[in-house]
Amino acid sequence: MSKDVIVALDFPSKEETLAFLDKFTGRKPFVKIGMELFYAEGPSIVREIKARGHKIFLDLKLHDIPNTVKKAMASLSRLDVDMCNLHAAGGSEMMKYALEGLKRADGTRPILIAVTILTSIGQETLEKELKIALPLEKTVTEYAYLASQSGLDGVVCSPLEAGKVKDVCGKGFLTVTPGVRFADGEKGDQVRVTTPARAAELGSDYIVVGRPITAAADPVAAYERACREFLGE
Repeated sequence: MSKDVIVALDFPSKEETLAFLDKFTGRKPFVKIGMELFYAEGPSIVREIKARGHKIFLDLKLHDIPNTVKKAMASLSRLDVDMCNLHAAGGSEMMKYALEGLKRADGTRPILIAVTILTSIGQETLEKELKIALPLEKTVTEYAYLASQSGLDGVVCSPLEAGKVKDVCGKGFLTVTPGVRFADGEKGDQVRVTTPARAAELGSDYIVVGRPITAAADPVAAYERACREFLGE
């Protein structure tokens, strides 16, 4: 898969989601379905959006005992999603079991990536609340290396860490990066953020953009702007 902009469909209902997607009459954006929408509408929303021709990143961040994650991934794989994820903090055995669960009868599977450290977390929270003494960037690269050694395709990280992840895990190891905002936009609840253009320079393979597109006065124009800045289109 080539580099792309992934639009986060952070809506509470099917109606709002499909009304948003109806605005895109030409190009079919790669989209992310997260917990809010999936828990509200269930697997049917994934099937409907897939039937419309969109690639889907199903962002449910699984984190449980290995066998439970394996069975859950088997269910998600049958939805024909293109990408899904789990928390690297679940450990290597959980990640390996997840890969087994994702394999379809024909040998294919979705891209599997691991969440390292959420982009809403900074160094102070890492140390004081999570009790992780390593520098944040080092923690991210350690988790990324664990994911790569477990056979995963890439990680979710901030654009600020994308280059370091590739230094440690190799250029082919994917970096999927939320925490992307336009230079003239609000940061919201994200801490480790940058612009689409800077994310491209830092080595992001995919950027995930939510509110700067979904809450824009003209979402299609905002999406096209993100593509121009990140992909040079």
